[in-house]
Amino acid sequence: MAKLIFDRNKEEVVLPDGAPLQEICEEAGVPFACTEGVCGTCVIEVKEGHENLTSPTEEEEDFLGTGVLDERLACQCKIKCGSVRITF
Repeated sequence: MAKLIFDRNKEEVVLPDGAPLQEICEEAGVPFACTEGVCGTCVIEVKEGHENLTSPTEEEEDFLGTGVLDERLACQCKIKCGSVRITF
């Protein structure tokens, strides 16, 4: 099981390994628009655990740039395992 920690309110959510972040982030108040990785509305800042997220998608690299690990698009990434601490 994986754990997503919201830095803003210290809420911790347990998720199955491989779970997408979109739904849980949306419930926590992360704004979403296109959900396809094009608009960038759902940018989150990864404070800890970026290695526990899937690799950036082509859409993320197009929007955020190649090699950026501290920002991700919540609509595109999944948590592989372990814990990830984010803010938005």
